[in-house]
Amino acid sequence: MTRVERPSLPAHARQAVEARFGLQVSALLSSADLPHDIQQRLRVSRELAVAQAKPALRGARQHGVVASGTSAVLGAWWVRLGSLLPLVVLALGLVVVQWIEREERIRAAADIDTVLLADELPPSAYADPGFTEYLRRAER
Repeated sequence: MTRVERPSLPAHARQAVEARFGLQVSALLSSADLPHDIQQRLRVSRELAVAQAKPALRGARQHGVVASGTSAVLGAWWVRLGSLLPLVVLALGLVVVQWIEREERIRAAADIDTVLLADELPPSAYADPGFTEYLRRAER
């Protein structure tokens, strides 16, 4: 008699096959019209299986294993990065807005200086209180 070796499945594929098998068995048992004593034995067996699985799940959570099979440290790293990324983008955006505003103020001051220096009047004329009065009368 020769023994046939089956290739081993990855853990996630094996879990998927087991879950599918469990659903099929559950569906068959739910649709079957079983006697009361067999239903009670199945209920007790199910309760025992769930009770035995709870400590294993609780231990896996405490040791940092998440449902997807990755470690909690890696999961926490991605969550932290995802939480900090918007904050970093916001801070960079504020710095860029401040820089642009500063550049605009510098350009506006440079434009005013250019107009003042290119004008026929000397800059000291603009500081003279009489010049302001002259401008008011010219507007009327």
